Formats: sequence, C-alpha cells, structure tokens
Amino acid sequence: MKIVSFKICPFVQRVTALLEAKGVDYDIEYIDLSNKPQWFLEISPNGQVPILITDDNQVLFESDAIVEYLDEVTGMPIASDNPVKKARDRAWSYLASKHYLVQCSAQRSSDEPTLAERAQKLAKAFGKIETRLGEGRYADGDRLGPIDIAWLPLLHRAAIVEGRSGYDFVKEFPKVKRWQQNLLASGIADRSVSEDFEDRFSAFYLAESTYLGQLAREKCGKVCNDSPECTAEDMACCA
Repeated sequence: MKIVSFKICPFVQRVTALLEAKGVDYDIEYIDLSNKPQWFLEISPNGQVPILITDDNQVLFESDAIVEYLDEVTGMPIASDNPVKKARDRAWSYLASKHYLVQCSAQRSSDEPTLAERAQKLAKAFGKIETRLGEGRYADGDRLGPIDIAWLPLLHRAAIVEGRSGYDFVKEFPKVKRWQQNLLASGIADRSVSEDFEDRFSAFYLAESTYLGQLAREKCGKVCNDSPECTAEDMACCA
C-alpha cells in the first residue's frame, strides 16, 4: 500500500501513526501541493491529501475513512468491538482531527494577540479531552487506541513548538501534558514522520513571519526561513 501526502500534513501523520503503531509496512510518496502531479489530480476526488492506494490499486481518500479502513484490514484492530464505545471513541477522535487546521492557523499567527485568540480555540479542545483522560498512559489506560492516534499530531506539534520557542499549548492541562509525554515516549510520533519533518515544520511555522518564530529567535538565537514548499493556502489541501 502507498500513502500520498506532503511532509508536514497532520492528517497524514494520523494515518502513518496508526500504521507504525500496528507495525504495518507501507510506502509513502510526498507531492508538492503547489504543483500537484496530474496523476494525483486524476485519482484524488477532492484534490486533497492524504490518499491511500491499496495493493490492488483501490484509492481511498479522507483521513477519517482511511484510518478506519486500515484498522479493520491490518492486524488486530485497536478500535473497540463494542458499538457504543467505538462510536464514542470516533467522536473523541473527530474532536482532534477537526482542530488540526485550528492548530495550523494558531502556529502561523503573526503577532501575540492573534496567537492568543487562535490558541484559545485550541485550548477549548484540550480542555474537553482533559476531562476524558484518566490516570493511565493513554486515553484508555495502558492500551493504545484510536483516540491516542487521532490526538498524536496535535500533541507532537505542540511539543516541537514548545521545544523550539518555549510556547506551550497544553501547559494548563496536566493530564494532557502527561499524555503528550507518554505518546512521545512511545516513539510512534518520530516514526510516523519523515526524517526532516521537524526542520520543515519549523521552517513554515517558526519562521520570522510568525510570532512563534520570533519567540524561537529569542529562545535559541536563530529563526527559520519560510519554507518554499508550503504556503498558508496549502493547509486547506489536506483532510
């Protein structure tokens, strides 16, 4: 199977994180969203990434649909076989995925007031999942599940932002903070992205043109340049 995406897309990380958690082999091809290949436009119904090309050349799109399919057909499913719990887990997972672009927008804020306003929208989501978490390593005790996979892109990116700029999206949420640390310690986040992911992510979100980039310069004495491979408009091209 092959995943098609671009390197800093949070939606594709949700897909690859599931595959890494389950130990499933896959290929991945990154495309330039500013110059989409014709073959991609011909097989992607909405022109968005990620898409999944199965071993028998079937094309699936929309990350929600892709992760449900992959969980069903690869190894032991991590989703519950109880219909009520499965539905609730799907709802908590959707709360994460519908905030991927909210986080993207916050990270691209040009000044402190804009960041504060946009981060507050993200904080509402973290506040809600804070009430769902218990004392275990993951959302459901010590067993990794679909909620963990859905929230991983948000938490991974928040950790990079904190490390490079000192700004912490989850500092007000102790359970979320512990959960973030446990997910990062599992190694899934690092395995689910390209080797140059952090540099590419930082080049776009921690550039001189962003407030987080200015904080990063104050913290580390240097700042990234805007990535030539990604524009703000590109963030509408993944789902």
